[in-house]
Amino acid sequence: MTHHPGRLAGMDALRPQLKKPSFPISEGLRAYLRRYRRERALPITYERLRRFSEAAPLVDAAGKTTLWESVVYDRLDMESLNEDLKQVYASIRVDGDLSVMRHLYVDRVDFCAFGNSAPFRIRIVNAFNDNADYYYVKRADASRVYGLELEHLLSPNRLNYLTCGSTLVEEHIAGLPGDVFINRWLDNPELRPIRIAKELVKFNERCFVRLLGDMRSYNFVVVVTPDFESAQVRIRAMDFDQQSYEGRMNFYRPQFFLDNQPLALFCVQHLNVDSARQYQREEQVLMLQRAAIIEDRLAMLLDAMSGDALAPDENVRILRESLAQHYDRSEFLTCRSMGSLVRESLATLRVRMNGQPRVDAVAFD
Repeated sequence: MTHHPGRLAGMDALRPQLKKPSFPISEGLRAYLRRYRRERALPITYERLRRFSEAAPLVDAAGKTTLWESVVYDRLDMESLNEDLKQVYASIRVDGDLSVMRHLYVDRVDFCAFGNSAPFRIRIVNAFNDNADYYYVKRADASRVYGLELEHLLSPNRLNYLTCGSTLVEEHIAGLPGDVFINRWLDNPELRPIRIAKELVKFNERCFVRLLGDMRSYNFVVVVTPDFESAQVRIRAMDFDQQSYEGRMNFYRPQFFLDNQPLALFCVQHLNVDSARQYQREEQVLMLQRAAIIEDRLAMLLDAMSGDALAPDENVRILRESLAQHYDRSEFLTCRSMGSLVRESLATLRVRMNGQPRVDAVAFD
């Protein structure tokens, strides 16, 4: 299916209709996290960080107020809290070996009440060279955990995160926010337009196949890497709250969001249909190859996901009917959960790669 540029005007209707609820981690998912060492005993919990005593608005480099606040804790708690925060950082970076991180210190703890996860952001600084890094502490939401793990398994990006009961710890995903990239970098002469358009197609396809929704421009980042022939780009999701929740099929295709309209038009301008199909198929093959390498692990994850209620039944019904029509594949109609829809989406790719009619959704075209 090709999408005429004139249809892009309706993209502003694609936004979450209701705030997504948080889903607890089930026993099936917890077993998976333990099996693959994602579940650890940690000295910090989300609830402990909520017990701050003061907060002040955080401003950016231009002096503008951000959505974040810097928080302060009781002086008697600060010393032990700082050590525990360093220990958590060591857990996600060097498997808990604090001996190589004695020179680090906690520079700041920020809190953001915006969004589903209401995260804390921890700023860690190297005392020798002032190099800073970040990580996040959030409430553990099953949707987000499934999103993180599917990204880790099926995308070219590896993710470090840990859970501890109802607490989720995530590494920082570095890159240019999508909206900043659109405004400042999209027309940069140092970047080859074809490389950008190709990566947009691949990103769009990854989101659609594994049903990661709400990839508006501020929910992904663009990583620019200098190369001997201009720069390479890669798009990385950084918000996984909307993993397999919405019922609208196009909610899982970044091309249809109004925020991403400049990117969609950019692809229309620089790619023809045959090239878009080529790049889409390349990403489908890569996803299947990744899935084959970790077949048992992915099967355990999807078993747990298929048994979890991650969305209202109505959302599941609407999405399965849309996918069945889109792929002309009735097997989607037997799915009873979002996890089973993700499993069937991957199964559909396997069938199509074995000589059946090709997938016809051309991303960003």
